[in-house]
Amino acid sequence: MKKIVLDAEEKDILESYESGEWVPVENPKKEIAKLRRYARNTLQKDKRINIRMSSKDLDQVQVIAAQEGIPYQTLVSSIIHKYVSGYLIERKRWLNE
Repeated sequence: MKKIVLDAEEKDILESYESGEWVPVENPKKEIAKLRRYARNTLQKDKRINIRMSSKDLDQVQVIAAQEGIPYQTLVSSIIHKYVSGYLIERKRWLNE
């Protein structure tokens, strides 16, 4: 029998599950419908904007988007959404990092 090797993220999820942090949803169909509504409202794009940014920043955004496997415009939109929703937390970076 093959031994299953878990990466760090998978180990974290397993530990979280085993420690009882996960609880079942009482009404899964209702919860799924609610989350689909949230996603539809969040992902609905009905406005267009144009922004100017440095080529260095745009290049970095495109690299990150490629690593995530998503279009860079989607990544920018997601960052803006997270910021205005309060889910994007500013992290100070030092110049010598």
